[in-house]
Amino acid sequence: MIFNWPYNGATPQNVRTFLLAHGISRTLLKKIKFHGGELSVAGQPVTVRTMLIAGQKLTVRLPTEAAPAVLSASEAPLTIIWEDAHFLVVDKPAQVASLPSHLYPTDTMANRVLGYYQRQGYTDQGIHIVTRLDRGTSGLMIFAKHAFAHTLLSQQLHTQQLQKTYLAVVSGQLAYSHNRITLPIKRAPGSFIKRTTAVGGRAALTEYWRQQQFAHAALVKVRLHTGRTHQIRVHFAAIGHPLLGDLLYAGPQVAGLERPALHCAQLQFYQPFLDRELSLHSDLPADLQQLMLTIKK
Repeated sequence: MIFNWPYNGATPQNVRTFLLAHGISRTLLKKIKFHGGELSVAGQPVTVRTMLIAGQKLTVRLPTEAAPAVLSASEAPLTIIWEDAHFLVVDKPAQVASLPSHLYPTDTMANRVLGYYQRQGYTDQGIHIVTRLDRGTSGLMIFAKHAFAHTLLSQQLHTQQLQKTYLAVVSGQLAYSHNRITLPIKRAPGSFIKRTTAVGGRAALTEYWRQQQFAHAALVKVRLHTGRTHQIRVHFAAIGHPLLGDLLYAGPQVAGLERPALHCAQLQFYQPFLDRELSLHSDLPADLQQLMLTIKK
């Protein structure tokens, strides 16, 4: 991946300062130096100490990223919502993990994306998950195609410029059409997986808007303002409205649903390389559509 950036400053500036201002991290600068990247001006190699003067153009060639040695490629298909030279946004099915583990070692979204990269013949095959989802959650996931793109979107996550909006089906009658849940979250005692709300946990903020209220459940739109593990599931369970199908947090079992009724339906972020805002959408999958028909009855 190659980038060309003109320098138009009134006074000379060293390459390091210039690149840091463009979002190149110190870690990536080390990779450029030691793992096959290059910095150059007018075709001549430069270092981070080189002083740029107005009118010069700095060329940055990022190192090629090989496939992770521990990751195998999967032939399973992908549903692609958006793709350009820097980002891949896919629609994750429920019951597919984001990353391999001892329980799910091969057919995860990371494996599927690597298989896609290889079938496409892409030179860069690094796997950079920007937004991951729980195994039981469906919907939109962003993969960055190189480390620089990953850094820029990670910054947007921290500043909330990158926004994730979910649809969830929760149990019971909600008292408020709009509310913010601010209960801190920590690991549940005696469990590696389960989380709970408790004093001393990490700050967490979930905002929701009720979309439809039914006799025993409600469809809500949810926006995360923090990114704690199982945050939506924990917060709704804590206020007495666990997600339908969520066995881990005592959610009611309805219509044979075998996973939490949670779907990442929208992603909004700034695409810095195209200088434009992106808003991407995913419709409810078939199992949640069937669930909606059931609870409406």
